[in-house]
Amino acid sequence: MDATPAPFETELPSRYVVGIDLGTTNSALCYVDTQEKNGPIRVLQVPQLVAPSQIEPRETLPSFHYQPPAGEIPAGGLKLPWDTAEPASCVGVMARDWGAQVSGRTISSAKSWLCHTGIDRTADVLPWHAAEDVEKLSPVAASSRYLAHLRAAWNARFKTEPLEQQDVVLTLPASFDEVARELTVQAAARAGLPRVVLIEEPQAAFYAWINKHAANWEERVTPGQKILVCDVGGGTTDFTLIRVRRGEGDRVQFHRVAVGDHLILGGDNFDLALAQHLEARFTKGGKLQPRQWDILLRLARQLKEEMLADPAPEQRSVSLPTTGSKLIGSSSSLTVTRDEVRQVLVEGFCPHVSLNDKPSARRSGFQEFGLPYANDAAITRYLAAFLTAHRNVALDDVNLPAGQDPARPDVLLFNGGAFLSKLLQQRVVDVVTSWFSTPEKPWQPTVLENDRLELAVARGAAYYGMVRRGQGVRIAASLARTYYIGFESEPPSAICLLPGNAEPGQEVVLDRPLELLVSEPVEFPLYVSSTRLADRPGEVFSVDREQMTPLPPIRTALKTRRRSERGMVSVKLHAMLTEIGTLELWCAEQRGERSWKLQFDVRSTTQTDLTAHQSAAEEEGFVDEQTWAACQQVLENVFGPGSTEKPDSLMKGLTTALEMDRADWPTSLLRRLWEALLALEAGRKKSAVHEARWLNLLGYALRPGYGLAVDDWRVAETWKTVQGKLAHAAASSRTESLILWRRIAGGFSAGQQRAIAEPLLALVRQLHKQSTAGGKQAAAFSVQDSIEVLRLLGSLELLPGTIKLELGTLLVDLLPKKKLEGIRPAMQWTLGRLGARQPMYGPLNTVVAADVAATWLHALLQIETPDAQTVFAVVQLARKTGDRYRDIPELIRDRVLAWLEQQNAAAHILELVRAGGQLDVEEQSRAFGESLPKGLRLGGA
Repeated sequence: MDATPAPFETELPSRYVVGIDLGTTNSALCYVDTQEKNGPIRVLQVPQLVAPSQIEPRETLPSFHYQPPAGEIPAGGLKLPWDTAEPASCVGVMARDWGAQVSGRTISSAKSWLCHTGIDRTADVLPWHAAEDVEKLSPVAASSRYLAHLRAAWNARFKTEPLEQQDVVLTLPASFDEVARELTVQAAARAGLPRVVLIEEPQAAFYAWINKHAANWEERVTPGQKILVCDVGGGTTDFTLIRVRRGEGDRVQFHRVAVGDHLILGGDNFDLALAQHLEARFTKGGKLQPRQWDILLRLARQLKEEMLADPAPEQRSVSLPTTGSKLIGSSSSLTVTRDEVRQVLVEGFCPHVSLNDKPSARRSGFQEFGLPYANDAAITRYLAAFLTAHRNVALDDVNLPAGQDPARPDVLLFNGGAFLSKLLQQRVVDVVTSWFSTPEKPWQPTVLENDRLELAVARGAAYYGMVRRGQGVRIAASLARTYYIGFESEPPSAICLLPGNAEPGQEVVLDRPLELLVSEPVEFPLYVSSTRLADRPGEVFSVDREQMTPLPPIRTALKTRRRSERGMVSVKLHAMLTEIGTLELWCAEQRGERSWKLQFDVRSTTQTDLTAHQSAAEEEGFVDEQTWAACQQVLENVFGPGSTEKPDSLMKGLTTALEMDRADWPTSLLRRLWEALLALEAGRKKSAVHEARWLNLLGYALRPGYGLAVDDWRVAETWKTVQGKLAHAAASSRTESLILWRRIAGGFSAGQQRAIAEPLLALVRQLHKQSTAGGKQAAAFSVQDSIEVLRLLGSLELLPGTIKLELGTLLVDLLPKKKLEGIRPAMQWTLGRLGARQPMYGPLNTVVAADVAATWLHALLQIETPDAQTVFAVVQLARKTGDRYRDIPELIRDRVLAWLEQQNAAAHILELVRAGGQLDVEEQSRAFGESLPKGLRLGGA
């Protein structure tokens, strides 16, 4: 038992200690009144709407947000006792139940979206398939509304002790990454809770068990045992291992020693699987319309809960409203049996597997919400992989009996809504038993009893709040992940920063000195491992991508007071694990007093304007210095002071110096060319030809604007140097500037892209007005300029949907115009990029609606003389993703496939439309607009 108060407590304690479970499906609040002696943990009854103007208190707040259409709810029908004005939306029971009957107006699973790296998690993207008049929210904003409701409910009851002044412990999945943790804290701050302490849900569940068995918990566990907390909630699956140890005074201690990888796999997936099973029965293999699907998903959730209960009815009838479509044939009702449901859910998610089974790497079929669900639906397969990966963790003080597999857990504790079903609990017990039991040595794990699973996490969080005040039993929670920082070497190597047994507040100083570059942009690669928990700080290892996962790197420039200072500084690294489980890193000068604090570069995963650095570009290597000197001389001869070489000789000179075709130039060389060109920027002023060649090579060297360390800084420098600062008014300079922006568009922020687009959109509007009115085409831009304007606009994936819709609509009108045949390929290419089902670099929330893509497809299919560009634009718009709300309707897909076959499209093209998949190298180049640097692959490809 650890009764030491946390070192962060310096203020006077509040009267109440509060635990909040911000759940995927349900949220709850529990609390302790510290003025009561041995005060119990109580549950806040949360007032909420269950129907218009009907307010009832409930123990949980369903994590659903609903915005009704205008006129649906009578005036005052959404008002709560604490509201001063009529709200436009609601959360809780009514949001869950009413929202399920109206398509595109309900936000659910916001917690899962918080850890979705494929979107801008601070952007307004939910509901994912929103109706046109719905106010979209970000995952952070939606989460904050649930917390704000809990805060308002608390403050209405405890008027003199507002929640924001209490000690609040907020729960999150153990496997949440640093970004998701930070966003959870942001959601709390937006809800008016500026100070919260975070605790991982499996730990909270275990604290709830300790609290329930406060009188005799020491009799129920034995030092040396390994406790497996198996937590399957509405949106995530978490595995945690806790080692039972004997501490001072012969008291039992708990030590969290391992945490599983993040898995978006939970009750939502159960609902999806059952809904897809029923959909196949309703449609005989087809797809329901979105409104019917939303209703079926709600029915599947209810059916799941009913059929996994004990007792459960033998069968139920499921009915869907008809829509006049033939999609559901002659029947809108089905009979579903208990055995059928259990076959889908129990065998589908908890099948009997062997301990050596590994999760499937193939893509999950569950993409209905646009979320990156776990590739494999089998929770038991992930459990097997987790136990074997941590087979030998924390065995330093444990003497196992001969022949016992160290992967074996002794005790199981279930948590999460999925395990409200005793049937699923028993299946997991049976599977774990089968892994470690033999006829000669029968064995089965002890199962700790933990009732009220829907409240356990909130109760445990409140208990932990008391533990932080020195009352109760503390779980010593080590990091359970080892962190590394990479450095330049061959092969790539990394130094262990923090070991897996590090605990919150622990600081590690690495004795190994390092040389750091100051006053210039640098990148520090970061890696994390949940399996290499025995590595020690300061040790150097080759980067093992099987066991070491790359994180968004630290990108920074280590500034000094003397701006002119350049070069290397000898430093030592100091790393510390914060209380909320994030890493802080300092570089301290060895022979001085200066130090630099480094921050995780979480920008690339919380903003659309910065893309995480993930590529194999560095692996291509670097040219030798003698070769580079020859390249430098070629550039000096054209752009340097007193240069005499003509710009037309530039590319030939570089190709000769490198002795390789420019398509084979490594990305590292290209970025070095960019740096040299920027240093020689004054040389572009010599003539319009010089400027055109300088702009052309600058964009070629920096394309696609991301993919290598500190590319975001390079793009920013290019913007400052070129935007609005052309040296010559020649058409060639203007055209090359358009090409430059298109090539590096992926490195721009959303604001920069809009600044580029606005004046160009005005030209397209003018062209549309004149072409559709029968007037002469404007002469402001040549045909070549018009082509580059359109291609640039199509490359700006971060533009708002309204602009994309307007531009696409204009292009659809212009496609049939005979006098615009010269720019038709560019129009088609731009339509393909604007309406692509899978963006090249932008987050998924930038994708235009499927019905818009279908309209544009119709226009493309009407072109009398389609060419290769028409075909590829069609593929971009019709490419299958598996996300019901991004994909075009199946009837249109069938028509597109027939059209593509008439055009003799390649087999891979047909496969992209029929079943989805990745673009090959040639297709990537076509989608991007030209070839990409070696080693780079676009994120959406």
